[in-house]
Amino acid sequence: MQDFWALKNINLDILRGETFGIIGRNGAGKTTLLKVISRVIVPTRGRLIVEGEVAPLLECGAGFQPEMTGRENILLYGSLLGHSHQQIKDHIPEILDFAQLDGFVDAPLRMYSSGMIARLGFAVATSWKPQILILDEILAVGDEAFKKKCQARIDGFKNEGTTILLVTHDMDLILKKCDRAALIESGAIVDQGDVHQVVRSYRRLIEQSETPKN
Repeated sequence: MQDFWALKNINLDILRGETFGIIGRNGAGKTTLLKVISRVIVPTRGRLIVEGEVAPLLECGAGFQPEMTGRENILLYGSLLGHSHQQIKDHIPEILDFAQLDGFVDAPLRMYSSGMIARLGFAVATSWKPQILILDEILAVGDEAFKKKCQARIDGFKNEGTTILLVTHDMDLILKKCDRAALIESGAIVDQGDVHQVVRSYRRLIEQSETPKN
C-alpha cells in the first residue's frame, strides 16, 4: 500500500495581524493545512508554532451536531472554542441577532439550510474577538447581505489586529483582503509572497490545467 502525503515540506510564516490567503485547486491540501494550524490534525512530521487563540471556521457545520437545536449547538460550539457556559449564554442574544435565524433557533440543525448553518457558525466563532481567525470558504455560502455583514466584521477584526487566514476560490476577495498569500498544489507550496504575484501563478496553473494535451 502506497503512502499518501496530504502536505509535503510546508514552510510557512504568517505574521501577527496580517490577513493571509491560501489558494489552490480542489484537493490541493488547503483545508488539511488549516486543520493542522487549528490543531484538529497532528502533523506527522515537522513543527507547528501557533501564538494565540484560534477561532476556526473550517467548513460549513464543522463542530455542530445535526440532531441538536441551534441554541444547543451555540453552547456546544462556544465550549469547543474555549468559552465558559455563562460567557456563551451572555453572548446568545448577539449571536442570534447576527445569524438571523428567525424561528429556527430551537429547531434541530438538520432542518437548517447550508446558508443558515454558515450564518450560525460564523456568528458564534466571531462573537468574541479572536486572536487568530481561520476561514475556509465560509464566505462562499449565504446571500449577499450575509456576505457583506461577514466582511464588515472581518474588516473590524483586521483593524483591531486579528490575524486572519482565508481560503477561498474568489480571487477578487483574496486581492482585496489579503496582505500576502500562498499557492498550494499537490500538498506543496509552489508560490508565496506578494498577493498579486501568487494570484497570477494560480491563474496560470488553472489555464495550464484547462489546456488540452496533444
